[in-house]
Amino acid sequence: MVDRSPGPSHCKQAEAYRTESGFAGAEMDLTGFSVAAVDGDIGHVDEATYQTGSSYLVVDTGPWIFGHKVMLPAGVVERIDTAEKKIYVDRTKDQIKNAPEFDERADATYRDRLGGYYSEPYHTPDTRM
Repeated sequence: MVDRSPGPSHCKQAEAYRTESGFAGAEMDLTGFSVAAVDGDIGHVDEATYQTGSSYLVVDTGPWIFGHKVMLPAGVVERIDTAEKKIYVDRTKDQIKNAPEFDERADATYRDRLGGYYSEPYHTPDTRM
């Protein structure tokens, strides 16, 4: 189970959904949504946390990276398409693949490393619709 306690304050921006992403709050269950990087699909949401300023998606990548799971901070979510049940993130497949390895415990140290890795923006939001 993912530790849902708040992490270090310098990671907060990466851990919050962007206002323009379309995230409608904790009542919006993202489990099962597919996830697309800027260069293609990466898997589906296995688990999502919805704490204000400390939200993450756990994505099952299936065979893409040998069935591993990755944790994505909510701040990388560019757009959520509820009709398509798809989440678009602003990172490439390689950036996600090279992120710190998923840790089931997701303690503060891990979340600090993850937040640091994803703290730099990849690019400005694109026009994928």
